[in-house]
Amino acid sequence: MATMTMIQALNSALDVKLGDDPDTLIFGQDVGYFGGVFRVTDGLQKKHGMQRCFDAPISEGGIIATAIGMGAYGLRPVPEIQFADYILPAFDQLVSEAARLRYRSNGEFWAPITVRSPYGGGIFGGQTHSQSPEAIFAHITGLKTVIPSNPYDAKGLLIAAIEDDDPVIFLEPKRLYNGPFDGRHDQALKTWAGDPTAEVPEGHYTVPLGKAAVVREGSAATVLAYGTMVHVAKAGIADSGVDAELIDLRSIVPLDIDTIVASVAKTGRCVILHEASKFGGFGGELAALVQERCFWALKSPIERVAGWDTPYPHAFEWDYFPGPARLAKALARTMENR
Repeated sequence: MATMTMIQALNSALDVKLGDDPDTLIFGQDVGYFGGVFRVTDGLQKKHGMQRCFDAPISEGGIIATAIGMGAYGLRPVPEIQFADYILPAFDQLVSEAARLRYRSNGEFWAPITVRSPYGGGIFGGQTHSQSPEAIFAHITGLKTVIPSNPYDAKGLLIAAIEDDDPVIFLEPKRLYNGPFDGRHDQALKTWAGDPTAEVPEGHYTVPLGKAAVVREGSAATVLAYGTMVHVAKAGIADSGVDAELIDLRSIVPLDIDTIVASVAKTGRCVILHEASKFGGFGGELAALVQERCFWALKSPIERVAGWDTPYPHAFEWDYFPGPARLAKALARTMENR
């Protein structure tokens, strides 16, 4: 078993699918010869050929429209949108075509496409290279939305997404590409070396969509997170001294509501952590679901910790980024009602 970064794990997943399925192909801006702006597709064109991994014009709507057509004709395309901030020109194609194709054709056609895109902040990308748009895709019936937090999950979830017959939005936390990040920006960078989740099988395996992982067991509170915020949550829980259970959602659609309910029923408290802006964020849906299903078990109000309701500020990156200190304060508040 090899030790991989998230970049290498994603590359391995794509390599596996290009090798075992002739209908799988990859295209997008700079993914071919250059190997992707973050090098996720590095070497795949050379190994599998220009018809299986190729560059596309700078037209997000055109990339997704082409992928939908390919999927309807039996291929399994994996288009890349270079940054999630620029996926909006393709939003109509994803909502009106990809998400609706199976329904509107009465099952005659479908769109088995997996749209990969780096997302999130923590890299000083400013307002146009740091956004977290997951909630707008979670709102669209017919789309699945997947967000890994470590190399092992990234490979297994990506293979599962490619093999799924529904369109999948696969968001890759770019701050995690080369190592885990717990939000402590003033400390030395960490790599994936030595992390158990960086032990990644080289062949084919899947991590099922819609199955959360209990990262840390606890009895006093439940923390729900995904992507980079899983690592921030670990640090915040440690700082707080609260015996909190940490759940990595892995995918927000489909959502593993059973694991969430079982945890909150046990702990009686819930804190939700995500990087996207708070208002209208996916945390609001999570809070509603927990309230509906766990009302009588709750001992205190549900807390949400999220980005501020502003564009991502380049000069105030770490004021916006919801770090471990903000989570620790939320955990302290939720423990006040005993």
